Amino acid sequence: MSDKAILADNKPIKVTLVQGQQYYFCCCGRSLAQPYCDGSHAKTDLKPKIFTAKKSGPVMLCRCKHSKNLPYCDGSHSQF
Repeated sequence: MSDKAILADNKPIKVTLVQGQQYYFCCCGRSLAQPYCDGSHAKTDLKPKIFTAKKSGPVMLCRCKHSKNLPYCDGSHSQF
């Protein structure tokens, strides 16, 4: 099993979250439903990051999987 995330994309994705709703963010990079988990991590040691939206509205979520503020983009993708 691998515990290394793969790069899903080298730029973030803009999504609209709903306050109070729970989301499962893909941490492995293998999900075909990016940036959300579709269970593709099953063959890895990685798990999705479960988070609840603090407010409704658009946000930029990480797809490089290297942000220090997952699930949110912190600009780490600029190194790729």
